[in-house]
Amino acid sequence: MPDYIAWSPEKAVEVIGAEADKEGALMPILHALVRTFGWVPDEAVPLIAGILNLSRADVHGTLTFYHDFRRHPAPRHVVKLCQAEACQARGSVALTAHAEQKLGTKIDAHGHTHGAVSLEPIYCLGLCASGPNALVDGRPHARLTPDRFDALMAETVR
Repeated sequence: MPDYIAWSPEKAVEVIGAEADKEGALMPILHALVRTFGWVPDEAVPLIAGILNLSRADVHGTLTFYHDFRRHPAPRHVVKLCQAEACQARGSVALTAHAEQKLGTKIDAHGHTHGAVSLEPIYCLGLCASGPNALVDGRPHARLTPDRFDALMAETVR
């Protein structure tokens, strides 16, 4: 997991300013804030809007439309389980139920943190022939079974 720094408006203005001159700067700014802080807090919306001369509604709409723009502090680990049809045909529904039970949470499309691990859906990793698949802290894992998932979690969450 990347090392994020603590949120501060001063650092946010610096990050926003470094991206503000790019064409279509809103998306690069949001990505840069996530790379820096691990999330984009609501306090960033008026800062971005002011620097880019956009409405707060425009910034908020973009921020909430894309699932990769986390609006809450990032957990230590992010597990994204593929929910696409090919993975479903190869057992992802049962794997998801097992993962939810194992981690004591429900899969959450909005990136809310549930303890040290966030369990989130993803729709196709391009590994369709070797599903069910997952991204664990950004690394792909294929042919997951409940036992392989448990071993992966034991290795990841120490």
